[in-house]
Amino acid sequence: MSSREVVVLSVGGVRFVTRASTLQQFPESRLARMLNDDDQEFKLVNGEFFVDRDGTLFSYIIDFLRTLQVSLPTDFSDYQRLQREAEFYGLYPLADLLSQEHLLKPRLEILEVRFSLQEMQAFFWIFGSCSTTVETLAEQITVLTGQQAGQRWNSPFPSQKPLVPLPLGRPSHHDMAFQCGTDYAGDQYVARYVSIKPDNRKLINGTNVLGLLLDTLLKDGFRLISTRTVSSEEKLECYSFERTQRPAGLTL
Repeated sequence: MSSREVVVLSVGGVRFVTRASTLQQFPESRLARMLNDDDQEFKLVNGEFFVDRDGTLFSYIIDFLRTLQVSLPTDFSDYQRLQREAEFYGLYPLADLLSQEHLLKPRLEILEVRFSLQEMQAFFWIFGSCSTTVETLAEQITVLTGQQAGQRWNSPFPSQKPLVPLPLGRPSHHDMAFQCGTDYAGDQYVARYVSIKPDNRKLINGTNVLGLLLDTLLKDGFRLISTRTVSSEEKLECYSFERTQRPAGLTL
């Protein structure tokens, strides 16, 4: 059979249409031998190959043959059954990948935002269970500072001196810290603005920055699970989020 020919399979009553070359990805598998009429488990009926197996699980089998990658839905739970199906079809590389179930299962990701508002300044601390998420968020957040002598800012974007970016505080790969607002140092007023991509605004008000930060996390798939006051004296609030993180597909 030519690799360009179309093959139709009926697996447990579910119909699949694919190329012969897809089924021949692993020449020693039963699906490859099926094309040579070399496996009695597969019956050719009216031009379609019929096999009495689970059609729903076969959709993941055919996806693997097309991509050579295991990528499962976040709510998938039939790892052992799918591994058994892979073994039935003689797709042992797939069965080996499925045996690494701990790498394929979705993981619960936790992120915490602590916010303290003190006079004209606001302080932020962010802690995350996934360092990659914290790194990505750090790339989105920019802190800009500027100075003005003699009097407070009379414009949200002072023209006397250009704003200078400040590095975020990064105590570890799992957390970051930054602040916004105004502070008086000697005869200079120092202002810190915060910008969070993809929003282009430069915000100096701590409450506005907090609102934008929380909205950014919600749009990124996080769910707010609790809010609490850590310290009323320090006006320290804590916002806890969680997100089901879909694992990257395992590639053969």
